[in-house]
Amino acid sequence: MSFSDPKDHLLSSYDYAIDNDLIAQVPIEPRHAAKLLIVENERLGINASRDAQVFDLKDELSPGDLLVLNDTRVLKARLRIRRRGGGLGELLVLEPRGNGKWLCLARPAKRLKPGDEIWLEALEQKPISLKVVSNDMESKGRLIQFPSCYSDAMSIEGLLERYGEVPLPPYIQTHHQNNSERYQTRYAVHPGAVAAPTAGLHLSDELLEALTKNGVHLAQITLHVGLGTFRPLEIENLQELKLHSEWVDVTEDLVKAVDACRSRGGKVIAIGTTSVRALEGAALAGDGKLKPLKGYVDLVIKPGYQFSVVDGLLTNFHLPKSSLLLLVSALIGRKRLLSLYEKAIKSDYRFFSYGDAMWIPPNSVLQKASRSYATEGS
Repeated sequence: MSFSDPKDHLLSSYDYAIDNDLIAQVPIEPRHAAKLLIVENERLGINASRDAQVFDLKDELSPGDLLVLNDTRVLKARLRIRRRGGGLGELLVLEPRGNGKWLCLARPAKRLKPGDEIWLEALEQKPISLKVVSNDMESKGRLIQFPSCYSDAMSIEGLLERYGEVPLPPYIQTHHQNNSERYQTRYAVHPGAVAAPTAGLHLSDELLEALTKNGVHLAQITLHVGLGTFRPLEIENLQELKLHSEWVDVTEDLVKAVDACRSRGGKVIAIGTTSVRALEGAALAGDGKLKPLKGYVDLVIKPGYQFSVVDGLLTNFHLPKSSLLLLVSALIGRKRLLSLYEKAIKSDYRFFSYGDAMWIPPNSVLQKASRSYATEGS
């Protein structure tokens, strides 16, 4: 992997300033009415772009293109607990560790020690006894013993529906009753995420119907979004960067859909960075060829990466110094991305999970990052 600019592998190069009033607190209604920044070909200028609405995406894609959607479903993973002695606390359920044990972030973590009994509580629900099993050094979380019947996301979802809350990001300070519905894509099927694949929040039933009527094909992958996806990075030298792993399911049907898209001359368009990570992770596991994959992916995508599957991307505006910012920079270049972000800020675009969107069409992707360049150069 090579970098055209040494600053591309310094974390400090991916910082930018944003006023709090541009951090979206509530989603736009309808979903497809959010603003859309359409990235133009770099030949037109480093920050060349057009302003539109997400609904206009139906006019940006061509018949035969394939839209890849992440169909993960967000769990109500934020739980209220009572500690021995009466003090209150909170758990954020992250991932199963077998036999009813779950890795959780805990607050106040210092007061939750191995061996402690805690009680899960909710209004009009019977308290449930849980136990702190151990500390987890990597995540700085706690391994919590739930009743053994809650062994995976499917089995625990009913419990979380009764006791839990939607785990909105901390920068969303406004809590509305419709968050349970709006912090979920319209095509969410498989439970397991603790954060939404936010680009997909923009796709309404009406937009999806309009796309299919225009001859655009749809296909689903699953990547259960973990909390680490949205965390700012801490290591300055990005050549040493390692990321958390996330569970993906790239099915045989998805692989066939991508192959069929290629055969008819269409483009593979990822809805969100999570779809990119799942697709490219499965291709990496297949030595450059997309193959079915069910398991964990810890792929780092940053400038210098050459994409094997993805041709274009619909994405949100991401946190400074985040892995998502690196991924988008790999597609269009760090300098161009930051220039476009500066332009979006001046145009009052709304940022982060409930914010507006950016459309990166295939003809705006860096030539050296594209699949066609890799094919021609091989």
